[in-house]
Amino acid sequence: MNFQQLRYVREAVRRNLNLTEVANVLFASQSGVSKQIKDLEDELGVDIFVRRGKRLTGLTEPGKAVHRLIERMLLDAENLRRVARQYADEDTGHLVVATTHTQARYALPPVIRQFKEAFPKVHLALRQGSPRQIGQMLVDGEADIAIATEGLDSYADILTFPCYTWHHVIVVPKDHPLATRTNVTLEEVADFPIITYERDITGRSHIDEAFEKTGQLPDVVLTAIDADVIKTYVELGMGVGIVAAMAYDSKRDTGLVALDSQHLFAASTTRVGVRKGAILRAYAYRLIEMFAPELAGTDITGKLREAA
Repeated sequence: MNFQQLRYVREAVRRNLNLTEVANVLFASQSGVSKQIKDLEDELGVDIFVRRGKRLTGLTEPGKAVHRLIERMLLDAENLRRVARQYADEDTGHLVVATTHTQARYALPPVIRQFKEAFPKVHLALRQGSPRQIGQMLVDGEADIAIATEGLDSYADILTFPCYTWHHVIVVPKDHPLATRTNVTLEEVADFPIITYERDITGRSHIDEAFEKTGQLPDVVLTAIDADVIKTYVELGMGVGIVAAMAYDSKRDTGLVALDSQHLFAASTTRVGVRKGAILRAYAYRLIEMFAPELAGTDITGKLREAA
């Protein structure tokens, strides 16, 4: 048994049992991947995968247990490397943060600047995606930290911590009929085409829930993951925009007016997520604390140990 065999099994599950993709990702031949997996099965004395001819079609019952152990073993191996690096050079390394466009564009810039001033030798990567993509990156070990408003709690392997709450605002052109309203209602908003976030992104669920409770059927004519895109089409007069309050800047968005909507939509909570069982470098905990000062690194490490 060797780590390369374990990686082949893990990657086979991640790649939906497509051994061609496994071979490409791990720089091996498909025949070599198949042989190594079969050698591991022979050594363990159980079939890990169900097969139809040469194709893998699923995990056997013992294979499911083996896969869970493999995930744990490979995570522990990475943790060993992280511990060694932690003591070898505390302020040098790589940190990958998976997050949404809204967080990367509006919430993280001052934090990233502060972090880079404190840790200039750490190479930082921001990977953007939907909450589902972000969660999967973290589970797959492609990211060290995940930051999103929705979706992270749905992963059993992710431990999350609340960071801050925020509200949506309604944005309209300055000459729009709603521009002078001070206490706009959902009924009034529903009279116009609506431009907002895609489903499951940036608190969209709270927007849908608010309309459903009042029996309104909003005409959502355009959706996007990017608030800047939403505001662009609002400025073109294509509809009323609903975006995160942090995405509106009166000095920058001079063609738009923001209408307070705290009375219309429930507050959203942005959360930071880390993979259960993972050991993070000290500078990773510092980034989390910079983003959410109320979260002490010792609290996070304690909960990680409990969840391990």
